[in-house]
Amino acid sequence: MGEMLSGLFTALVTPFGGASSGGEAIDWPALEGLVEEQLEAGVDGLVPCGTTGEASTLRTEEQLQVIRFVVERVAGRVPVLAGAGANSTPEALALTRGAQEAGADGVLSVTPYYNRPQIAGLVAHYRELASVGLPVVLYNIPARTGLGLTIDDYRRLARIPGVVGTKEASGDGALVDQLLLDGELTVLCGDDAALLPMLAQGAAGAISVASHLVARDLIDLIDLMREGAVAEAREIHRRLVPLFRALFLESNPAPLKSALARRGRIRNILRPPLAPVTERTFRVVEEACAAAGVPLPSA
Repeated sequence: MGEMLSGLFTALVTPFGGASSGGEAIDWPALEGLVEEQLEAGVDGLVPCGTTGEASTLRTEEQLQVIRFVVERVAGRVPVLAGAGANSTPEALALTRGAQEAGADGVLSVTPYYNRPQIAGLVAHYRELASVGLPVVLYNIPARTGLGLTIDDYRRLARIPGVVGTKEASGDGALVDQLLLDGELTVLCGDDAALLPMLAQGAAGAISVASHLVARDLIDLIDLMREGAVAEAREIHRRLVPLFRALFLESNPAPLKSALARRGRIRNILRPPLAPVTERTFRVVEEACAAAGVPLPSA
């Protein structure tokens, strides 16, 4: 999958509010609508069951159902990189095998959180996952996991056959530089606000949250950077910066879900312990959407 890790991938939300479970059930028609909207916008890939998809509160069977559903709806039109990470190697292995059976093109596997394994444990963990046979994309987000990969860690993990790339969300530009200089892994931006500078450094694309709202703008930004039209790309970036910030004023994906709900795409339901954003945060999201050219309908 390494050669397919390029351009704009959307980290899909998981819509809730289905007919059963008191509104907690997955809303399959809404998920299908999101998939089709993103494909029509021209994204290069989809990532179900990542952080934005609230994977940490999905039951294992739900997670695999979402992956299978997205794969079936995509029907080969773009790659599907399934979120399949866990801080337990057996659990992550079961999710990876399930993603393979569901037909995913690869898995996104966050570094094990909370238990903060040593590098020997990380190597063993990812070697197990890669043995399944699906391409594995690492996910380095120390703000959430409590564990940040160093360049030496990355070099050890890059030697594992089947580990093909990384979603980098550490905010460490020097680390990104060294990764790209090494050239062993495909590097995708994991933070929309860092997309412009990471593309300038040589990143292959992004796994994006904001693409739910501004996919076409982000595709244009990536294309302009590839063409060397930095000034034009910078104009798009600057227009979208308020939106990038607003979508993380509270825990992702709560701000995004508030905007998608106002647009009528989903219901504004999150799995506990996440909760809908405050009215104050929503007003900032609303203003940022308007500035980005995607004004939200009135309530």
